[in-house]
Amino acid sequence: MIPEIEELYQEVILDHSRRPRNFGELPDAAVRVHGDNPACGDEIHLAVKFDAAGGLEDIKFTGRGCAISQASASLMTMKLKGKSREEVKNMFRAFHDLVTEEATEVSKTLGDLRVMQGVRKFPQRVKCAMLPWRAVEQALEQGAGEATVSTEPA
Repeated sequence: MIPEIEELYQEVILDHSRRPRNFGELPDAAVRVHGDNPACGDEIHLAVKFDAAGGLEDIKFTGRGCAISQASASLMTMKLKGKSREEVKNMFRAFHDLVTEEATEVSKTLGDLRVMQGVRKFPQRVKCAMLPWRAVEQALEQGAGEATVSTEPA
């Protein structure tokens, strides 16, 4: 196997795609966002419950897709649960930079999310990794109700 492919599908990514954390329904969610990547068929259904200060009290997802999108959603929900809106926005920017730029310094705040860094070598996979993040970005903007977000322009 090519070393780049091995790096991309590290054990952590495979583990999170096979046994995603925070996978399931969130009955009392304030907002639900359906995200899709028409280019490859990935789908994410993100549910978010906000705390009194507007932070992410709870976050869960369902959906189907490639190992990258599912692992990204699993890792993201673990990292964002309990974070303030500002922390979520900062984490979004740091993750976006991680998977799209040749960053010389990776934000330590990303923790386990840093395993997704290899995705940038595969531009077609960046959308897979970003799909759940686009959904959480939409959830913050939406605040309540339901929304849809896509990796492709309308």
